[in-house]
Amino acid sequence: MQGVTPFLWFDDNAEEAATFYTSVFDDSRILNLVRYGEAGPGPAGSVMVASFQLHGQQFDAVNGGPVYSFTPATSLFVSCDSAEEADALWAALSAGGTVLMELGAYPFSARFGWLQDRFGISWQISLGRRKQKIAPFLMFTGNQHGKAEEAIRCYTSLIERSTIDEIVRYGPGEGEPEGALKRAVFTLDGLEIMVMDSAGPHDFTFTPAFSFVVNCETQTEVDLLWDRLGAGGEFQQCGWLTDRFGVTWQIVPTVLATLMQDPDPERSRRVTEAMLKMVKLDIATLVNA
Repeated sequence: MQGVTPFLWFDDNAEEAATFYTSVFDDSRILNLVRYGEAGPGPAGSVMVASFQLHGQQFDAVNGGPVYSFTPATSLFVSCDSAEEADALWAALSAGGTVLMELGAYPFSARFGWLQDRFGISWQISLGRRKQKIAPFLMFTGNQHGKAEEAIRCYTSLIERSTIDEIVRYGPGEGEPEGALKRAVFTLDGLEIMVMDSAGPHDFTFTPAFSFVVNCETQTEVDLLWDRLGAGGEFQQCGWLTDRFGVTWQIVPTVLATLMQDPDPERSRRVTEAMLKMVKLDIATLVNA
């Protein structure tokens, strides 16, 4: 299990999206489909969460209804080994979607393009090999502009096995406030994430449609991350919080997945009902349910 996992919120087509993405990328497959039980909130028997791998990296997707929408503030950056690979991915992902930056040559990349696919997920396709094939990419815009460095220093100080790997700042005459982050890379418990500040006139910002699940072994870890990541932000139901930078997290005990997939449907129902009543998740209460 990944320590930190990207989590995607769909209306009702999470399984369709996961099936499509695993057909596009190599070393990819559906890992698990968790279905709603009688406790809801979705229709009993319908897919609740689809877990899948892209290039060996785990993603989770939920069918949560028309509550949140994806925006380009959070995208997935794909590092391609060849121009042919970039072209093939672009052709597949752009079909039925919207082009944000045409695929072509730019000063920062010999082959780059930015698009929003037909499911609403944004992708940046770039020529150039990196250790991690697909990296979440956070763009700090609007009221969050200039806060990217503070955010990554906060995250890496709170989550174990985390590092800041690269920081490049804007210099004089580059069209952005000097010292803001032109790009930065950091790692949270094995997951590489990219960020940048952008002062451009963007009409989008972060939303809970794209969040990060932090898997916690103990209640002490849950409590610590809940209190510190949520400080100055907003706490929500079922272990969700939005931090003071606008990024959404789920602080989840690892035992929850096992309890919710109990072969006894009555036990699974009781766990689901208990979870839906919680704000911060409590391991003892979930186990007792």
